[in-house]
Amino acid sequence: MSATIATPTPSRLRLGLRAATIAVILLLALMPMLNRLPADHALHISDFVVSITGKWICYAILALAIDLAWGYAGLLSLGHGAFFALGGYAIGMHLMRLIGPRGVYGHPVLPDFMVFLGYTDLPIFWWGFQSFPYALFMALFVPGVLAGVVGFLAFRSRITGVYFSIITQAMTYALMLAFFRNDMGFGGNNGFTDFKELLGMPLNAGGTRAALFYASLATLVGTYFLCAWITRSKLGRVLIAVRDAESRVRFLGYSVTQAKLFVFVLSAMISGLAGALYVPQVGIINPGEFSPGNSIEAVIWVAVGGRGTLIGAALGAFSVNAMKTWLTTIAPDLWLFALGGLFVAVTLLLPKGLLGLLRGRRS
Repeated sequence: MSATIATPTPSRLRLGLRAATIAVILLLALMPMLNRLPADHALHISDFVVSITGKWICYAILALAIDLAWGYAGLLSLGHGAFFALGGYAIGMHLMRLIGPRGVYGHPVLPDFMVFLGYTDLPIFWWGFQSFPYALFMALFVPGVLAGVVGFLAFRSRITGVYFSIITQAMTYALMLAFFRNDMGFGGNNGFTDFKELLGMPLNAGGTRAALFYASLATLVGTYFLCAWITRSKLGRVLIAVRDAESRVRFLGYSVTQAKLFVFVLSAMISGLAGALYVPQVGIINPGEFSPGNSIEAVIWVAVGGRGTLIGAALGAFSVNAMKTWLTTIAPDLWLFALGGLFVAVTLLLPKGLLGLLRGRRS
């Protein structure tokens, strides 16, 4: 009589992943509470850990946005860092307007950098940013419009593959150069910093940090469910078909341009929202966020975690950034080499990422 080994079925694997995901979310939700414990308590979590985890949650939202476009529609964008930065600049403009007379120069309306550069009036594109709802709207609207224009021109001309990637990379590089200019009205190479408050709450207060952390976590969960709903719908099946055989989908009568444009714009808006949550937690935004390297690094998160899985994209964002934090602490000069080696290793050895490796071992 031969012995047989029972292997988990795909449904059991999905249940295991869901249980693990719920456990991680609950653990994350406990972190601000554990931070309130006395410093000598065994379960105390430091301010640094809470702060950096909040950043990673924002990165995970960005990774979900990239996975929605790349993993399910085949749109390898190397410019999502630009959408992330635009969302950050939108909320940063709101935070700068709230400083008012508490700035170094004490001007009631103009931010300090404008006073320093000799501005006499607030530029028209700064109007309205004293309102939080308006700033949040612009954090979604501006990246969406930019993605709509770039996407429409590219998809209408049937630009795909590496050519689309180059266009998006050129877009973010052009924005970086533009935002470095002092005459653009966005703070030049220094960007925005010295924020004071948000919605009447001091940004350096523990309660504000906890509120931003929970807002980021809720957005991550909501974004995941939104992306999961889209990918499991009829539109999601069309997007997967476009990714795998675009010409056949076009031959069947579907509007490939509209499908790709929708998912690209939505992905850009999600990225902008991630940037809006990121800036109040880190306390600064500057043109360096537009660096093409940031967009490439975000794509690596998705590749490491598992393209086309959503959960894998978030996993990749957390794992790669945890590795970055650890390695840049002990050997900062090695990080770029490690990142490049990681991408090559994943491409050659783990084409389905960490989540694909888990599924392979369980099958």
